[in-house]
Amino acid sequence: MQDFTTGSIWRHLLVFSWPMFVGNLFQSLYNTVDSFWVGRYLGADALGAVSVSFPAIFALVSLIMGLTMATTTLVAQYRGARQDDQVRRTVANSVLLIVVLGLASTGVGYVFRFSLLRLMRTPEEILEPAALYLGVFSVGLVPMFLYNSLSAVLRGLGDSRTPLRFLIYATVVNIILDPLFILGLGPVPAMGVAGAAWATVLAQLLSAVLSVYYIGRVTDLFPQVRSQWKPDGMLLRRLVAIGVPAGLQTSVVAFSEAILMVIINTFGTDVVAGFSAAIRIDQFAFLPALSIGLAVTALVGQNLGAGKQERVREIVRSSSWLTVAITGAATVVFLAWPEPLVRIFTGEPPVVAEGARYLRIVGLSFVPLGLIFVLGGVLRGAGDTMATMVITFLTMWVARLPVAWYLSYGLGWGVAGTWWAVVFSTVVGLILNWMYYRSGNWLKKVIVQPQPSTGPA
Repeated sequence: MQDFTTGSIWRHLLVFSWPMFVGNLFQSLYNTVDSFWVGRYLGADALGAVSVSFPAIFALVSLIMGLTMATTTLVAQYRGARQDDQVRRTVANSVLLIVVLGLASTGVGYVFRFSLLRLMRTPEEILEPAALYLGVFSVGLVPMFLYNSLSAVLRGLGDSRTPLRFLIYATVVNIILDPLFILGLGPVPAMGVAGAAWATVLAQLLSAVLSVYYIGRVTDLFPQVRSQWKPDGMLLRRLVAIGVPAGLQTSVVAFSEAILMVIINTFGTDVVAGFSAAIRIDQFAFLPALSIGLAVTALVGQNLGAGKQERVREIVRSSSWLTVAITGAATVVFLAWPEPLVRIFTGEPPVVAEGARYLRIVGLSFVPLGLIFVLGGVLRGAGDTMATMVITFLTMWVARLPVAWYLSYGLGWGVAGTWWAVVFSTVVGLILNWMYYRSGNWLKKVIVQPQPSTGPA
């Protein structure tokens, strides 16, 4: 555990954010293992069955995963205020809420799996295997939510390494079990698509068990008094008030990206293929900034809880410079050598050309996007997730989608208009976040008030 209210801010940022960066990389690997084995050995229909299930899974988890952000915020603020009893109560109420909602999501995902998939217009030829995958995956939602909730607790306390260890263990288990369950070996029968889902469920169960064991045996974060495990109406309301807008923000982004994909699809297969290759590359440009933004949430939360607002301003300055350095370097690389980067995934000249055009244009948005992550981390640390949700909606649905359509078709820029709309909307998002940050209204959303003896740094 780390106390972020004292010591070098630069050191805290670097030490705390790098495990989350590695964790994000492993999470990306975790999410592609099933598709790799299914696509390679079961064929295109099976791969389609797995892929088409992801939007339904996202619909089941997005709002609830927002509660984990609320957990980080509250734990960090209570930690900064040295209110250890409230930390334990927050842990208990977060676990109770996550388990109840996880069971509800499991029920919905399993019982309505066919209805959800038909709502998404899933082709009949892959409906059965898609429903099979979704049904099995739904069984693992409670362990998945539990791991993420307890990881959020540890991040709020300044520990980002322990969740990374558990994620690495789960990823390794998933990699081992996938071919074993999908193809079968010895006494283990070949389960096909269902095997991929069961491998993921067991990996998620492992990470949850390790998290519960660590919290219960290594720390004192689980309350020892039975009364502290009783639902606390005030804490539950705070978790929901912070978590629901955070989850809605994720939904706003996802659905806007789906609509943007509709526009992109109209420009043909070369554009779609080039875009698909390019986004695999550009995610590595913003993953470090995303990790820094998550670190900012914990640092800001602790310091606001301790009443050290001036230190929060220093966190913003330091994290902004670090983010600009990283995303600026990525921008230079992407502008200078886009073709070699796209050729990592494809050698077809038309596809390479389209992917390179995407990187040359969208690469200009990396710096403002990184700064959005920083400012968003500040607002989440204060508990003001409603503002980030509203700004995200304005950025994606007002500044991006209509502008993409107008530039691409109204002005006849083609797909380049869509890429320039991404840059434009990102700059707009940065301006809105900066204006709101400068207003100081987010300080009114701080949940935990510091003790009278605690003053500004």
